[in-house]
Amino acid sequence: MALVPMRLLLDHAAENGYGIPAFNVNNMEQIQAIMQAAHATDSPVILQASRGARKYAGENFLRHLILAAVETYPHIPIVMHQDHGNEPATCYSAIKNGFTSVMMDGSLEADAKTPASYEYNVAVTSEVVKVAHAIGASVEGELGCLGSLETGKGEAEDGHGFEGELDHSMLLTDPDEAVDFVERTQVDALAVAIGTSHGAYKFTRKPTGEILAISRIEEIHRRLPNTHLVMHGSSSVPEDLIALINQYGGAIPETYGVPVEEIQKGIKSGVRKVNIDTDNRLAITAAVREALAANPKEFDPRHFLKPSIKYMEKVCADRYTQFGTAGNASKIKQVSLEEYAAKYAKGELAQVAKKAVAV
Repeated sequence: MALVPMRLLLDHAAENGYGIPAFNVNNMEQIQAIMQAAHATDSPVILQASRGARKYAGENFLRHLILAAVETYPHIPIVMHQDHGNEPATCYSAIKNGFTSVMMDGSLEADAKTPASYEYNVAVTSEVVKVAHAIGASVEGELGCLGSLETGKGEAEDGHGFEGELDHSMLLTDPDEAVDFVERTQVDALAVAIGTSHGAYKFTRKPTGEILAISRIEEIHRRLPNTHLVMHGSSSVPEDLIALINQYGGAIPETYGVPVEEIQKGIKSGVRKVNIDTDNRLAITAAVREALAANPKEFDPRHFLKPSIKYMEKVCADRYTQFGTAGNASKIKQVSLEEYAAKYAKGELAQVAKKAVAV
């Protein structure tokens, strides 16, 4: 089976009350770790690549690595998703290269640094939706800027992230705007800003409602009960991995990520896609440092890359289990992009904001 559109997986997750981790990928070992974990847990897969990943790996290499995963695990539905597309052209080039889902992040302008106006966001996202849906690809939009409610600052990831400091109003998605945005753009999924940010240094203390606004997700879900929500910057930054890195020469200071139990609350309130990258980077780094320290004379890269797959696989399997994803891959009937294009054309997948009464 070929790659599937993300809307297929998100609809199934919504119908069955679970979330799906979306793991960023850059190389073969990461893809192997994710797929081994998915196979072991019977989980559907979202493999996502940033612009930086596409540049690092090369378009053809990355595409064929993911197609190899499809060929090796034909029983698992797999989505190939463009993470944080900075402008329509980025999304179109992704679709041309086989991506079955794209994110048009119009919360920032094309430079991926300057906060954009609401109307700009609506315009560019709507443009991408029109093109993507015509061929059956899914689209994720973003409303509000990712950044810390503690500091007002963001953390750039692969060059993507606002510069300077923003006030709370720009760091939290407005529920009224969310309703209007979904109706006007017809996105398949909406990434919301709730105080999370990219990277390992998300919070200086265990996050509470002041700095991690899960309540905002609950409010948006009440207004948009049929819209798939997305949590970005949702790595949990495990203390054991940081300790292992530092034990073998690392220098990562004390930091806190998004607790799994908070993500689980989000899943109960409509979150269907949960972006995770840092946790896997930490797992790989811990494994590599440990392996190199264990045998300083070793120079075969496979010596430390094999354990990096194992450590990352464990993180992925844990998230599949914790988010309720496990056990669902075999329940999903795989559907092609062509079939989804027909559904969009007939209006079967229209996002009609069924406004729930606020309580």
